[in-house]
Amino acid sequence: MVSTAHCDTCSLHPLCLPIGLQDNDLDKLEKIIRRGRPIQKGDHLFRQGEPFTSVYAVRTGTLKTYTLTNDGEEQITGFHLASELVGLSNFDTQLYTCSAKALETTNVCEIPFESLDDLSAELPALRRQLLRTMGKEIRDDQQMMLLLSKKSAEERIASFLLNLASRFKRRGFSDKTFRLSMSRADMANYLGLAVETVSRVFTRFQKQDLIEITGNAKEISLLDQKALWDLAALSETERCELDIIVSSMG
Repeated sequence: MVSTAHCDTCSLHPLCLPIGLQDNDLDKLEKIIRRGRPIQKGDHLFRQGEPFTSVYAVRTGTLKTYTLTNDGEEQITGFHLASELVGLSNFDTQLYTCSAKALETTNVCEIPFESLDDLSAELPALRRQLLRTMGKEIRDDQQMMLLLSKKSAEERIASFLLNLASRFKRRGFSDKTFRLSMSRADMANYLGLAVETVSRVFTRFQKQDLIEITGNAKEISLLDQKALWDLAALSETERCELDIIVSSMG
């Protein structure tokens, strides 16, 4: 069953695509947005190579995007939290260039791209927001390159945790304690590390009282963010590229 979205009553309104739209313009956007059934953990929102028809805004839950190598192995390209758009990087192609899979039960708003493209030509504020979002897609690619360029596993994992903390803070959640919806294997894949290395670093961080992990290894608390900042060895420019809020430290 598909229903119409109501952006004005959504708690993610200040962070999502409608930001900056007036009421009349918001009504026009709502008419093209659709809500479908929840996507269950392990199910795909779309697959690499399928016709590109829509972009999606995550309402609740978490998605991972990945591409397939020539050997058929997954290469994870990102993790997408509530209020983030997925699929927009395919706007200049006819096919999805990656796959999107739910890491937990996830709800999305579907936005047919042709309708969105037509409406953005009519609404300058929407066009600007789309451009900002596409800019974020570019920064996400830079983020992955930056993470992989870090010399040590400790630097990569500290940077990754600080990035997640910042994103949760921006959504009004705690940046000190949050849930890791991705597995250690997915995290290792994304960071270019072995699963065993990720597990060893997490154990080391716990022994150093930098983090605490509970809840079947899914709940993480950042006990000493300043030490994680120091360990990540991020410059001011790198902090911006990693989309990290400096004020979250402390």
